[in-house]
Amino acid sequence: MSPQGDTGVNLENLDLSGIRHSNLPLRSECVPMDEDAMLRLKNMHLAPYIQLATSLIGKLRRSGGNMFRHQLDTMAILMDYGYIDSVLLKASVIHDLIEDLPDFDRDSLLSIDEESPDVYSLVLEVTRRPIENKIEFLARIRDFGSIRAKVLKSADRISNMISLGYVTDIAFIKRYTDETERHVFPIAKLADIRMLEELQKLVATRREYLARRFEI
Repeated sequence: MSPQGDTGVNLENLDLSGIRHSNLPLRSECVPMDEDAMLRLKNMHLAPYIQLATSLIGKLRRSGGNMFRHQLDTMAILMDYGYIDSVLLKASVIHDLIEDLPDFDRDSLLSIDEESPDVYSLVLEVTRRPIENKIEFLARIRDFGSIRAKVLKSADRISNMISLGYVTDIAFIKRYTDETERHVFPIAKLADIRMLEELQKLVATRREYLARRFEI
């Protein structure tokens, strides 16, 4: 694939000093990670955000594990797809913080570094508002979310769909796969076609599991 990726932006000539003001997440096509991407990652100042995320260790997940692990898994998925964008990766490791910790002190986030306001804004984009139901929430990201929000939500759902393989509640699996197809596929289509393809495969495997259960 060319250095432009799906965004049409030439990553080789991109001014990295202004990336925090760009609407397009920075992505590298090099696998394994090249020296340039490694240096960008090294200078991202991720540790304080990961420290905040450890507040989620006590939040258990239906599939096992906890919400802290899910934050890091989401970041790993983004990196797997080549996203080496500081605002996006910082937001990914705390993307559930506001929703899962209602008493979270936003000043502890906003005071970390110069990108904190952008990170906070992105986290708010992917946080469900009290007045929204799940469908309205996903529709807002689809119709009005930034490209970073769409990419982050797609990675988040990939992580959740993989975890769904450890869930045994048949009704929940059916409901979640249907929701993914109807409301997250359109987000992934706008964000990154590769993520859409992975989500389609994950939905297919979950439905194969359901079909086998009903056959038995």
